[in-house]
Amino acid sequence: MPDGTDTQTLRVHSALADIPAEQWDACAGDNNPFVSHAFLSALEDSGSVQPKSGWGPCHLTVENERGEITACAPLYLKGHSYGEYVFDWSWADAYQRGGQSYYPKLLCAVPFTPATGPRLLTRPDTSPNTVALLAAGMVKLAEQQDCSSIHANFLPQDQQEALQERGFLPRVDIQYHWDNRGYGSFDDFLQDLSSRKRKAIRKERRQVAETDLDIRALSGPAIEPGHWDAFHQFYLSTSDKKWGSAYLNRDFWSLLGERLADKVVLIMAFRDDQPVAGALNLQGRDCLFGRNWGCLEEVKFLHFELCYYRAIDYAIDHGLSRVEAGAQGSHKIQRGYLPNLTRSAHWIADRRFHDAVSQHLHHENRAMRDHLSELSNSSPYKKRK
Repeated sequence: MPDGTDTQTLRVHSALADIPAEQWDACAGDNNPFVSHAFLSALEDSGSVQPKSGWGPCHLTVENERGEITACAPLYLKGHSYGEYVFDWSWADAYQRGGQSYYPKLLCAVPFTPATGPRLLTRPDTSPNTVALLAAGMVKLAEQQDCSSIHANFLPQDQQEALQERGFLPRVDIQYHWDNRGYGSFDDFLQDLSSRKRKAIRKERRQVAETDLDIRALSGPAIEPGHWDAFHQFYLSTSDKKWGSAYLNRDFWSLLGERLADKVVLIMAFRDDQPVAGALNLQGRDCLFGRNWGCLEEVKFLHFELCYYRAIDYAIDHGLSRVEAGAQGSHKIQRGYLPNLTRSAHWIADRRFHDAVSQHLHHENRAMRDHLSELSNSSPYKKRK
């Protein structure tokens, strides 16, 4: 897909392995681990992401006249809507009831990962028109592949707005994030809460402490193959309960440990030195991203301890500004995780369907913002003077 604008060339790659890691990461930066070459390539190299499972890599790059990559975007040709966390099942149903095929569609996202971060990746010194070039390239690719639509999920606000200027439809949803307000300890955080919420959290933590479980935060070389063996069993247990099939295979965890060990924070609970539960986090420059959780032993409040409270402990100890606790769960509000908007952008090929979706999103987005205001009224924090 050559493009003569400013002697830049658009290329499509069917595997991340075809793109030099140092050039991809020069565009991705070091703030968000999920868009790193290491994370995305681990998904592909493990076979967790592959065309026969409905995830066809077709990553887009922009090259200058010297053959250097100045911008890129993680793209997948999708044959279904699983593993995305921005739900368009009703759109697919309506599209197909109208006599058209909704699949394939083009997805700009990190597979199986509902974490906000950049999707249109550019070098810091790149020309301002490069984002427009990436957006145009996605549309051109979608047309070439006869895609019904393009979906860019969990975008930062500026990238959603940039795509909206180019005909994409904006959509919002809600997640729950914890913000570090300069706390020096977990007790400092608790003092910021109302008395009732503070007592409830202390009670939950005390009950877990009384189980005599040994809880450890593991990172880097402290994570051994046996820890990944155990965590994969936790992951399978959760997958069976929630959606019946696992997206990630055992090889993925090993590759993640090899390629991103310094970014992984694995919080595990042990009984008699045997792992019984765990929560996987990845650390960005200023954020801890909670991703997967599972257990083989049901312990009351252990999920809250490993996924929420220990994540707060870790963020405070390491000077991180926030914790993103993953998708869903208004119960997180009472534990200090407040509602925040997440954003996506959607391009629809069929004009009539585009107009119908646009009208639907106008009402949905307004309702979601109203819901955000309602949820914010349930904040457990004391009002600061």
